[in-house]
This record gives sequence, C-alpha cells and structure tokens, in this order.
Amino acid sequence: MLLATWLISDILAISSVIIAGWYIYYKLHIFKFWQKRGVFYVEPTFPTGNIMPIVIGKRSQAEFFGDIYHRYKQHPLVGIYMLHKPFLIINDLDLIRDVLAKQFTNFHDRGFFCNEKTDPLSGHLFQLPGKKWRNLRVKLTPTFTAGKLKQMFPIMKDIGNTLATYLEEKAQTRSTIDVKDVFSRYAVDIIMSAAFGITCDSLENPDNEFRYWGKKIFDPKPLWNALIVWAPQVFDFFSIPYTDKDVTNFFINVFKETVEYRESNNIERKDFLNLLMQLMRNGYVEADDNSEAATLAKNKLTMTEAAAQAFVFYLAGFETSSTTVTFCLYELAMHQDIQNKVREEIQTQLEKHGGDLTYDAVNEMTYLHKVISETLRKYPPVTVLNRICTNETTMEGTKFVIPKGIAVTIPVFGIHRDANIYPNPDKFDPERFSEENIKTRHPYAYLPFGEGPRICIGLRFGLIQTKVAVINALLKNKMTFAPDTPTTLDYEPGSLILIPKGGVHLTIEPLK
Repeated sequence: MLLATWLISDILAISSVIIAGWYIYYKLHIFKFWQKRGVFYVEPTFPTGNIMPIVIGKRSQAEFFGDIYHRYKQHPLVGIYMLHKPFLIINDLDLIRDVLAKQFTNFHDRGFFCNEKTDPLSGHLFQLPGKKWRNLRVKLTPTFTAGKLKQMFPIMKDIGNTLATYLEEKAQTRSTIDVKDVFSRYAVDIIMSAAFGITCDSLENPDNEFRYWGKKIFDPKPLWNALIVWAPQVFDFFSIPYTDKDVTNFFINVFKETVEYRESNNIERKDFLNLLMQLMRNGYVEADDNSEAATLAKNKLTMTEAAAQAFVFYLAGFETSSTTVTFCLYELAMHQDIQNKVREEIQTQLEKHGGDLTYDAVNEMTYLHKVISETLRKYPPVTVLNRICTNETTMEGTKFVIPKGIAVTIPVFGIHRDANIYPNPDKFDPERFSEENIKTRHPYAYLPFGEGPRICIGLRFGLIQTKVAVINALLKNKMTFAPDTPTTLDYEPGSLILIPKGGVHLTIEPLK
C-alpha cells in the first residue's frame, strides 16, 4: 500500500514537471513566433493556442474567424496559434489577391490532411497538394465545361421534376417542412445520379443507404474537423484516416461495382461517372481539344483515384448546395417581395422557352442569379480559405516575409459581413450583385468559391443544381415562416461548412 502511494505521488510529481516544462516552452518559444516577427497577434492560451472555442464546439468556424476579422480588420495581417502552429490571417483584399492569384506559385497548397495510403478517399482534387493537384486539375477541368454541364442537365431536370411533385403534395396540406432535410435529399439524388449513375429516390425513401452515409460524413465532429484543417499532421503521425473506414469501403465498392457493370454491359451515360471512366481508360476526356490534358494521358486514373474524385464531387455537391438552397428559401420566406419577383422571372423565362425548363432558360434568369449570389455572400458555405506558403514570400506593400511552411487563412465569412464593403451587411439585398454594384467593389471581396487557379472547379454545376431546386420550389408554391421559424439563425458548431443549427422549418402552400 505504501509502495503504491509512493508510486502515485512520484508519477504526479513527474507529470507536473513535464507539464510545467511544456508550459514554459510554449510561453517562451512557441507563442513568441509572431511577436518576434513584429506581426500583430491574438493572445493565445496554453496548450491550444486560440483554437479552443472550435475544438470544444462552443463556436462555429464562421463565427470564430468572423469575430477575429471584425475586431482586428484594421491590421492587414493577424497572427494566431492553432495548437502549437502559427497561422496568419490575411484581412487586406489586395494581399488576399496576391495569395490566391498573383503569387499563387507560392501558395498553391491548402495544407489539409491528405494521405492516399491510410485514407484513399482523401486523394481528391480539393485536398491534393503540389504537382499531383496540378496534373489532376488539368485532367478534370474539361469535365466541367458548359457543354458537359449541358449534357448533364437532363439529370438535374428529371430530379427537379420529382422534387416539384413532392413539394406540390406538401403544399396542398400547407405542411411545415424541414427545408434543409428536403433539399439534402434532393442533392443526394442529383449527385448520386450524376456522379455514380445510381437512382436513390431519397425524397420518397429518405432512409436509403446513400443518405445514411452522407449524413454520417457530415455529422458535426468538433475535434476531428478542427484537426483535419488546423493540425493534419496528427493523422499522419498516428497513421489514422480522417474518413471513417466504413464510409471508405462503401463508396469505393459502390464506385467499383458501378464502373464494372457499365463496362460489362457497354453502357454509356452523359454523366460525371462516364467522364471519370474516360480518364481511367485514356488519361483524358474524349472529344476535348485540351492539349495539355492530352499530354498527361499516360497518367491514367486508377480505380481508387477515380473513386476519390467521385467522392469529393458527392461531398461538394451534397452539403454545400443543400445549405445554400436552405438559406436562400429562408431569406425569400422572410422577404415576400423578393420571392414574388423571383417567381415572376421564373414564370416569364419558362414561357419564353415554351414552358420547358432548359439549361438556357436557367442561365437567363438574371434576378435569380442575383438572389443566389446574395445568399452566398451572406451565407458562404466555406467560411474560410486556407493556403500553405510553399516558398518564403514577401507580401507586396509590406516588409513582412512569410516563412516557408506557414499556413495562411482568409476569413471569407468576416469579409462578406463587412459593413465597409457591404453596407448594412445583415440585410438581404440581391441588388448588391447588379453589374453596376459589382464594379464598385474589390474583385476579391466576394469569395464563396475561392479564387485564382484553385477556384472551385464545380462552381457552375453547383449553381445550376441550386437554381433548379429554387425554381421547382417556387414555381407553383409559396414559402412562408412557420410558427417556430427563428428570425435569426445560429450555426452548427463542429462543422466544416456553414450549416443552420436545428435546420430551417418553413410552411409551404400552393399559389392562389
């Protein structure tokens, strides 16, 4: 008994010495990084630096970085610490342009976790670094041309028709619907059809396996999601994957089975999967003049690499588009005059195109485009942009040299809510995106899809998918606030993208 007591006290004493030494090391070395370089910084706390509110799920990523931006936006550069790592927040729009475009060669990587051995589905376009990203980007760019999107449009149109029927039935009984839930199901159906060639019918069968795995991927995981962005080396150090192994097995198996079925039955469909199969077979997309892609033909995609691209297509198209539709309909329910104006434009354009919803008709709905743009301004799905400085770089107009390996963060949510850029930023005003008003703003003051060479490759697909959803929601129906709909929204902490906490409930009724 005495020996056990002695051992416990000894262990506690040694632990106290280690923690004290660790604390001193952080205070005198780690947390002096920005001070030594003369950069304004937010005072960190041992041992998590400034990241604790995100790790424990107290604040959403949008609110955390939005607050820092609004408090310290007079400083073009602001230093913070995410655990032991120094991060540089860039507030100045000219410097942001330098990072995303003018000096892109020094900031081409995002710095997210990517390990194709331990986590095969992490080897996709969004997370890949360096030359592998560049080669893959060249290969995939031809898959998102206007011509290819036009070929995929019938898929969106068919699922949009199913959505319209579903919503009309709800409207007849003046039902209250969880908008986020309904449009997540719509997005799953489009993505699974376009990316995997699989019909899910999630609107009628919300508990299907594809919806299940989609929800599992986006379950809020404050610590896990904080690590993949702010301390990805943890996954490499312990050789653990970020993606759940069951999720990985499911998506790779579904992709492989679908490819093999198409090949054995000689099936060709105008969808994203068909384009990926061309990249697996040839190394480039057929009937495309992109000579740069053709020169990379020898680097054909493997089955796993192609599955990873389908997976990120699923991730990007599923959650971001459904949240954008949700926020959009929430604002239109609050502003009935704007909703009526959108509906009038939809009806006018459909009449102009013979009553048919066509790719051209959607693109000619200019006011709808303003409404979606304002939604993405007020509620950007990706609330920050991250880059890694891959070469020592002097920031133009400053004396500061960013050391190689330093991570930089661009606070998109904060910039989009800046009253100096967007007067009365909490007001939903689609006219901010008239041609005249766009010209008055800095070109890097609006970043829902990023900018520069790493701008979102699927932005046009996402916009069309979102617009088709809004069109089918409003053509024959009216959206209004339900009794319990809040007039201000909270955001889900622990999520990598902006999600309304608790969903959004609106009442849908038929037009009179």
